[in-house]
Amino acid sequence: MNYIFFGTPEFAAIILKKLIDAEIIPSALVCNPDRPIGRHQIITPPPTKELIQKLNKDTGSDVKILQPENKNELKELISMFSSCDFGIVAAYSKIIPDEVINSFRLGVIGVHPSLLPKFRGPSPIQSVILADEKDTGITLFLIDDKIDHGQIIESKAIKIENRNYEKLSVELAGLAGDMLVNILPKFVRGETTASPQDESQATYTNKFTGDDGYISPDELKEAMSGKNRTKAAEIERKICALNPEPGVYTFIDEKRTKLLEAVVSDGKLMLTKIQREGKTPIELN
Repeated sequence: MNYIFFGTPEFAAIILKKLIDAEIIPSALVCNPDRPIGRHQIITPPPTKELIQKLNKDTGSDVKILQPENKNELKELISMFSSCDFGIVAAYSKIIPDEVINSFRLGVIGVHPSLLPKFRGPSPIQSVILADEKDTGITLFLIDDKIDHGQIIESKAIKIENRNYEKLSVELAGLAGDMLVNILPKFVRGETTASPQDESQATYTNKFTGDDGYISPDELKEAMSGKNRTKAAEIERKICALNPEPGVYTFIDEKRTKLLEAVVSDGKLMLTKIQREGKTPIELN
């Protein structure tokens, strides 16, 4: 299949690996530029780029790697895009211009980790956990000029079942990869149908910041005392949803402390893993 894959983080790499394993190899990868990562700010390629570099090295493939810095640089690649039949977008942080979308003969398939039209936008996995939803899923849709708005090709649901962000993200990425492997042959042959989203059911998400992860010492004390079951459940969901980024934290003995894992038992919040400022994470009994 002659297509281009747009995606940068681990979520996208899991999907791309599923496609490669099924011998559905892209003509090119479009991902973010290499960035400084970690405490020592080491310049590091995105997970999707590392995957394609390994593929090229191990198999002698020649999948091109494109890393435009902005949408103008993306537009400059239109001649390459127009030579491909379709695109797949999974966790690619930049808005793709209409000119790029329209350059593909069959369009661009978007992979969104929610049951659209619910939880459109940049943080569907975190938001669905915070909202205490019981189900979420993957939606494959045709990208248009609005955010997560295009016609739905297929969607599948899974139970959340107390998974945290990292576990749920891996599960959803795997599901998305399997769905694409199954549907792409039919999509290329013109054997799929797409249906409009129900706009009356649309909800939206926002990016989370460090401020969203703050728990005041008084809130934490109240949740751990068992006096406020609602607050205990709310903080547990926040810890599940917002780690590792942007993270959840409080101040204990005037030291900034990351709250990494917790459970609720008999209505009380119990911290099971924390990290004090300047220290390594510790497990709590």
